[in-house]
Amino acid sequence: MVRRGRECSVAEALEVVGERWSLLALREIMLGERRFNQIAENTGASRDILAARLRKLVDAGVLEKVQYEAHPPRHEYYPTEAGRALQPLLLGLMAWGDKYVHQGEPPTLWRHACGEVLEPATVCAHCGEPVNAPGTHAIRLGAVR
Repeated sequence: MVRRGRECSVAEALEVVGERWSLLALREIMLGERRFNQIAENTGASRDILAARLRKLVDAGVLEKVQYEAHPPRHEYYPTEAGRALQPLLLGLMAWGDKYVHQGEPPTLWRHACGEVLEPATVCAHCGEPVNAPGTHAIRLGAVR
C-alpha cells in the first residue's frame, strides 16, 4: 500500500474547492452573481475551465444548478448549505489578502448585520475566545476529547 501523506480534512476539502477558479467562482456567487456569463467575466476564467469547476462544485454538493430558461438552456448557480458554510473561509482569505498581499485600500468591504464593516474573526464556539496558533493544538486520531 502506498501512503500519500497524512489523512487530513484540509486535503480532502482542497480536492473540492482548492483550485483558484473554484474559489473565484464561489466569491462571485457569494457576491450575488448567479449566471455563468457574469461569473466568467468577473473571474477572468476561460469558459471551459469555469464550466468544469462549476460542474465539480455542483457534483460535490457545494452549489445547486437551477435552470431559468429552456431555449436555449440557461442556468443559475446557488450555494447549498455546504456552499454557504464556505463564506467564513472566503471572508478570512479575503481579510488575509487585504492585510498581507493587496496594496492600498481593500477592493471589497462587507457590512455585517449590526451595521459595521465586517472584520472576520475565528473564535472558539465554546468559550468565544479568538483562535490563534499558540492557543491551539492537534489531538491525535482516536484520542479521547
